[in-house]
Amino acid sequence: MSFLYETHLHTSQASACGESPGHAYIRGFKARGYAGIIVTDHFFNGNTRINRNLPWKEWVTRFYRGYEDARREGERLGLDVFFGWEETFEGDDYLIYGLDKEWLLEHPEAAHWTRREQYETVNRYGGCVVQAHPFRQHYYINCIHLSTGCVDAVEAANGGNQESSYDALAMAYARKLGLPVTAGSDIHHIDQLQTEAVFGVYLDKKMTAISDYVTAVKTNTLAGIHTTLGRCNLRGDERIDLPVDIRDARDRSTRQDIGEFLRS
Repeated sequence: MSFLYETHLHTSQASACGESPGHAYIRGFKARGYAGIIVTDHFFNGNTRINRNLPWKEWVTRFYRGYEDARREGERLGLDVFFGWEETFEGDDYLIYGLDKEWLLEHPEAAHWTRREQYETVNRYGGCVVQAHPFRQHYYINCIHLSTGCVDAVEAANGGNQESSYDALAMAYARKLGLPVTAGSDIHHIDQLQTEAVFGVYLDKKMTAISDYVTAVKTNTLAGIHTTLGRCNLRGDERIDLPVDIRDARDRSTRQDIGEFLRS
């Protein structure tokens, strides 16, 4: 038996682009057969709804409200809800799993991490880092930054991507690196639950804590991803119209050509 989990979800309480409050998602995901969801609102340097001028502990408290709202409704209706977040650097986004509110309250430096500091610190404290939608080419992105050495996995299928080719490229990239792949809806509004763009990951065992997901990612033992048929298959007509910055384990630009990198 497999258990299906949403890994990429935004609430209106903490993400500026979120359109539905945390509690509104629960009934719909339960009806679709999900065992649980992970709330991943936009963090300090991303599209957060929380005023960055607030004192750190107040900022964290408000940031946590979308998750808390979802968790309360999840407890009422019988859907597990877990906490994570999504951080942004130069248009490149990372999903962080395994750290909690108490940890954040004591670590205000998290708001100023580099990619390398984020990866090393999150792993030091028992979490994991997944690069979200690495080949997304939306209007607000000027360059594709690929963090080859500062991630534990790659989000290969993202329901918010406008083109499936972005996911096909992400899958090819993950295979090139030999990294685990995840999938998530990147959901911002409950109406998305009525579409085909509702993705997720399968686990062989039911999660009791977010650490279960971290372990599955870091040991590459996810049971599979839930996406639409053929979503991550290369067709040969994929285009990359943006500059691509491939970065090494020390978060330095390698100046490699993406075509040569994927073919080598």
